[in-house]
Amino acid sequence: MAKFAIIGLGKFGMNVATTLFERGAEVIAIDNDKALIDEITGRVSVAIHLNSTDEKALKMNRIQDVDAVILAIGNNIEVSVLTTVLLKKIGVSNIYAKVDSKVHARILELLGIHNIIFPEEQIGRQLANSLISSSVMEYVELSSGHSAVELLVPDDWVGKTLQQLSIPAEKGVNIIAIKFTTLSITEEGENVIRNEINDMPGANDIINEGDVMVLIGPKIKIDELIEEISKKG
Repeated sequence: MAKFAIIGLGKFGMNVATTLFERGAEVIAIDNDKALIDEITGRVSVAIHLNSTDEKALKMNRIQDVDAVILAIGNNIEVSVLTTVLLKKIGVSNIYAKVDSKVHARILELLGIHNIIFPEEQIGRQLANSLISSSVMEYVELSSGHSAVELLVPDDWVGKTLQQLSIPAEKGVNIIAIKFTTLSITEEGENVIRNEINDMPGANDIINEGDVMVLIGPKIKIDELIEEISKKG
């Protein structure tokens, strides 16, 4: 089971922590505000009230053993920087940091943090991409120069197999999963719609109307694909 620590429980940190927990991850939520710890208790694996600039406290709670730390302290550069230094000191190598300014981002980059998150910018880009193409359900830019997108399949993909579409070879992006819905009827005669996901799609899997494809690849390739689909209407 993947294990994460979220430091800072503002709206961003709170949403990341609870969503990861809902998806089955082990989540340690940390904040210096007792009220926020009380609010999230029961919605994550462990909620800890501590000061993230306390090296001893971080070590005692084994933060160095998690798969990744999401540093969600965006509005206090000093605390964010000090926490970053301590996290690296105790051996945390995988850090995602929320920032609210270019200056904040630059400081963390100088400290060796490459996973920088600008929530407002990313939301803005996602909205822009959604406006350009109604097929775009979700769009996320990754720090590596790649992007991930949830794309409602266009009409000309319906009825074709993944091998026929040849998306990795022709578009330069990889298929991570296919989301779809199923309809069943209960013994009482009620219709039940379930959201399903095929997280190991094969070459012979057929695309159906209403499917949502999860793709990842270089940002330029993802953007080219979105533009191509949007031109088709």
